[in-house]
Amino acid sequence: MTHTAETVEALFERPFFELLWEAHSVHRQHFDPADIQISTLLSIKTGGCPEDCGYCPQSRRYHTGVTDDALLSVDEVVAAAKRAKANGADRFCMGAAWRGPKERDLARVTEMITAIRGLGLETCATLGLLQDGQAEKLAEAGLDYYNHNLDTSPEFYGDIIRTRDYDDRLTTLGRVRKAGLKVCCGGIVGMGESRRDRAGLIAQLASLDPPPESVPINLLVRVPGTPLADAPSLEPLEFVRTIAVARMCLPKSRVRLSAGRQGMSDELQTLCFFAGANSVFAGDTLLTTPNPALATDRALFAALGLHVAKSSDAAEEAKADQEASRGGGTGQRGCA
Repeated sequence: MTHTAETVEALFERPFFELLWEAHSVHRQHFDPADIQISTLLSIKTGGCPEDCGYCPQSRRYHTGVTDDALLSVDEVVAAAKRAKANGADRFCMGAAWRGPKERDLARVTEMITAIRGLGLETCATLGLLQDGQAEKLAEAGLDYYNHNLDTSPEFYGDIIRTRDYDDRLTTLGRVRKAGLKVCCGGIVGMGESRRDRAGLIAQLASLDPPPESVPINLLVRVPGTPLADAPSLEPLEFVRTIAVARMCLPKSRVRLSAGRQGMSDELQTLCFFAGANSVFAGDTLLTTPNPALATDRALFAALGLHVAKSSDAAEEAKADQEASRGGGTGQRGCA
């Protein structure tokens, strides 16, 4: 089905309970509704970014108290990945505050990727704009996912970012797909955009071919010192509507509650899970902003009867093993 901003906005306008029920029904067609996938995000290079993204405390253009730190060592990142795995994460994501990686930095990141894959974790990286050949190097190192968000609709984008344009982002996503990597791509809501802009973002995500395997939906964290520090708060039920519409338009994607969960009540998160969110970032810090404590998340998941899902690769392997044990296959898995 082709989605436009107009058709997606029409979904937003449905009666709230009708929208939630339909989104939940779509969710159950493609996922176990009791599954939740856990990812951990580490800032491997913090601060000093030359971009002017209005929401970002890591831009060197703004005075937010975030310092310009050097790229972490491989040992530091691997130690963090081991902790994440022990806490239940199956995907380890690495973020760097760059416009794009230099070759010397990319070499260090590929070492991290290979080492983390050796721990049995899926890997994801968000390193900014990629040049020709860089996505292939990441793939050769064993990277599973590349994150590169569209942030908002094409029409509202220029109000938030001026140092790179929408086509720059689409070009990087094209390079990622060409290299055979999976895509993690979503956006941020609550930046002062209209409902039409939220619909436009989801329409853009759904029009990617194929759609992203992971779709993070971030609720703006208003950081003092950034241009969006005083942005008006998004009404909570509008955020739930956004999750529901994303699920309906991206039925096979993991929809992730990302930044902003620290300010969400258990009840708001519960509505989002019912509407089709089935992934979260876990850990006390999300790059540079606060995130719910692990104990808090575990208590909520237990109360809701949610259990941690296996990684996609592990699930595929388990399915193949089950088929082999029933005589439905040879039990061998070829190289990709």
